[in-house]
Amino acid sequence: MKKYISILFVFINISAFPQVSLQNLRCEMLVNPLGINVTLPRLSWEIQSTQRNTNQIACQIIVASTKENIGKNIGDLWSSGKMNSNQSIHIIYAGKALQSRTTCFWKVKVFTNNGESAWSDAAFFSIGLLNKNDWQAKWIGYDKASVWDSISQFSRLSARCFRKEFQTIAAIKKATVYVVGLGLYELFINGNKVGNNVLVPSPTDYRKTVLYNTYDITAMLHSGSNAVATVLSNGRFFTMRQNYKPAKITTFGYPKMLLQLEIEYTDGTQKIITSDESWKLNVDGPLRSANEYDGEEYDATKELTGWNNVSYNDNKWIQAELVNAPDGTVRSQMNEPMKVKQIIKPVSIKQIADSKYILDMGQNFSGWLQIKASGKAGEKIRLRFAESLQKNGSLYTANLRDAKATDVYTLKGNGIEVWHPCFVYHGFRYVEISNYQGTPSLSNFEGQVVFDDLSTIGTLQTSDTVVNKIIKNAWWGIASNYKGMPIDCPQRNERQPWLGDRTTGSFGESFVFDNAKLYAKWLDDIEESQTAEGAIPDVAPAFWNYYTDNVTWPGTYIFVANMLYQQFGDKQSVVKHYTSMKNWMLYMQSRFMKNGILTKDKYGDWCVPPESLQLIHAKDSALNTNGALIATAYYYQLLQFMKKFAKLSDQTDDIILFETAAQKIKTAFNEKFFNTQFNYYGNNTITANLLPLYFGIALEKDRVAVFSNIYKKIEQSNFHISTGVIGTQWLLRTLSNFNRTDVAYKLASNKTYPGWGYMTENGATTIWELWNGNTANPQMNSQNHVMLLGDLLIWLYENVGGIKSDEKEIAFKKIIMKPEMIAGLDSATATHYSLYGNIYSSWKKEKNIFNWNISIPANTTAQVEFSTSDINSIYENGKVINNQSDIKIISAEKDKTVLLIGSGTYHFKCKILNRK
Repeated sequence: MKKYISILFVFINISAFPQVSLQNLRCEMLVNPLGINVTLPRLSWEIQSTQRNTNQIACQIIVASTKENIGKNIGDLWSSGKMNSNQSIHIIYAGKALQSRTTCFWKVKVFTNNGESAWSDAAFFSIGLLNKNDWQAKWIGYDKASVWDSISQFSRLSARCFRKEFQTIAAIKKATVYVVGLGLYELFINGNKVGNNVLVPSPTDYRKTVLYNTYDITAMLHSGSNAVATVLSNGRFFTMRQNYKPAKITTFGYPKMLLQLEIEYTDGTQKIITSDESWKLNVDGPLRSANEYDGEEYDATKELTGWNNVSYNDNKWIQAELVNAPDGTVRSQMNEPMKVKQIIKPVSIKQIADSKYILDMGQNFSGWLQIKASGKAGEKIRLRFAESLQKNGSLYTANLRDAKATDVYTLKGNGIEVWHPCFVYHGFRYVEISNYQGTPSLSNFEGQVVFDDLSTIGTLQTSDTVVNKIIKNAWWGIASNYKGMPIDCPQRNERQPWLGDRTTGSFGESFVFDNAKLYAKWLDDIEESQTAEGAIPDVAPAFWNYYTDNVTWPGTYIFVANMLYQQFGDKQSVVKHYTSMKNWMLYMQSRFMKNGILTKDKYGDWCVPPESLQLIHAKDSALNTNGALIATAYYYQLLQFMKKFAKLSDQTDDIILFETAAQKIKTAFNEKFFNTQFNYYGNNTITANLLPLYFGIALEKDRVAVFSNIYKKIEQSNFHISTGVIGTQWLLRTLSNFNRTDVAYKLASNKTYPGWGYMTENGATTIWELWNGNTANPQMNSQNHVMLLGDLLIWLYENVGGIKSDEKEIAFKKIIMKPEMIAGLDSATATHYSLYGNIYSSWKKEKNIFNWNISIPANTTAQVEFSTSDINSIYENGKVINNQSDIKIISAEKDKTVLLIGSGTYHFKCKILNRK
């Protein structure tokens, strides 16, 4: 199968016509440009122009094998010539076949209706080790436990330290290192850490795939003696719970490493240093244990000073052992690695007992605590982490289950010592600090926020402070749970990549974070977890063995593929996974469909607000939605995606297959679940009625009546949330689709139970797992979950902020801008940095005047809607729109005016009609 990835953005600035220049040009790699694992990379660029209606009409790309050639505009690998195309994202490389280790330099020029650019600055990427025989290195490790380790439910495993010295000559042209460190590693050259990545590589099902990382270390080597060294810890490879529930928890083995360091000299000769039995190994160093659930234990008295540099005496170290390779195929990591993304300063510290303090970070997040301390050698500082406190001010840890969430640092006793863990993370706001020598102060601690190195590409601010708090909490919750895969929670003994949490969650997140590569990687994880029969688990990678054959959790596979296509234009992810998605659809249909109804469901409308604040799950059958109704409705929606995917994948014969199944299901669904007397579905829960409305199953003649029942139910709940994970994914958008955005706003902004605002009013700084997480059994409540966000973020960006991608001209090539006028909401400012550039929408109501500032990136258009049909009441930059050539009036009727505008900045003003 051909492999593709978007690897590069080039920013091209076109100044005022007729002069065209490249002022403020910058390049931004979408992934690490080193060692990519594809031979047909996709190229993208962003055009920046101060002129309105700037559109690309052609482009020219050159790709060269050397800096010299690209500097002379010689495309010896690919010279596209002038291509008449308006496509500026995901242009597939079409030059000479790219081989392992090929370095490519490229640039682009564009031709627009407002002029031609100069050549962009050059950017580069390199191809990694594509073939198994490219690797000369051997797998090394230490496939046993030491006497001080524990292979048990609470596993403890000391780190493996590897080192090797080697000689180089002076004239180094390039030095590259490729490394797989399972489960997690740190790499050093001559005593210095390579890169600023943490917790690498990203987790996978190591039986299917293991990921390597590539680093350019040219500047780190010098003539003569050099040292390369690594520390290996267990991560997800040596599982946190060993010899415990083996039918549920997947284990892989002891940590192991594959490393290849390639040096190219200026005279054309090469030198390769590989991991093999000549390396030296120590398993009795300072890192005594690093367990993701239980914490890291570091004994500084056992530090091996200088061990990762040259001239270290390693005579007492043992020889590295050759070990079996993992079953998985070695591939380059194409998604962003984790990094320390932010520093948090604590807000308070209080003593609660002798030598025991509680540190408050002021924010629930995931990462670790860095400490600064001094004291006697051998004294142990203990750090325990939790999300909340008990009434007496001590930590509340019941909701961590059996996760110990404790770091232990043993002082070495030679002055001020600074330390943080390297191979674990914690989900926490509070830290209990025990046995700190002296009196700790706030300046002795800092929180380091750790998540995937994703850019924040969206912002949203409204006049409603409650909504703003919810948006902030959502950001923190999403960021906390990006760990090389999307996980459910960062604090307790779970932290699993549950599919159902991200069905629409991934879509909402895509407005805020550049999560395209993370979710493209996750699709690979899901596909690799699929059984030969076609089953997909509820958790992928399948670290937990949960194959329950429901629709709503595994169906996330298809929902995420659709998100990547719709939001980022990633057609290739759809094509790549089409066969696997189809196989799962046929698997479910053949086993669990009876007379057009999917009979299998596992979770129902998970976490619907129960009838009592003390209950975790509702027991009243009137609150719970029929599982077969949910499964069948979702399967129908998935068939709509599959019809689209079949066309994108040139599998047009399958369209009839999916359409036939959809028609059968639609008929069966309405016959079985629709109450013709009272116009509701199932037992008339909001979720039972939402799904057939949003998915288009309800007949046109019944839609208004069905929605009326939804409204009545919401009214009965005093305009509060009464849906769980499933219903909340479609709730707010359905309300807006039926012109009840006012009701959607009430649900979004309520400060009382149940709702997102209730969480913020009760001290939440992220999103809870349960609507009543503070009153139901708190030990069941993760205080940092995102599954209950539903379609909140989608609704806020699309319906409040007014930024939405067209469904045909995808990835914001055409932007739909239609902010809803809601009583009580006076302003909103939204931004989203799409692949084409930044989209800006800022509106404000002042008495009966609507002011709206818009910025549209070059090479896109926007459909803009106003709630008036009087075009003479709409002004742009002080002029009536009817007289402006830059603005096209599409329609003006039924209290609505629709405009089409091109790129540029606009300042609109119009009168507001009185609406709900």
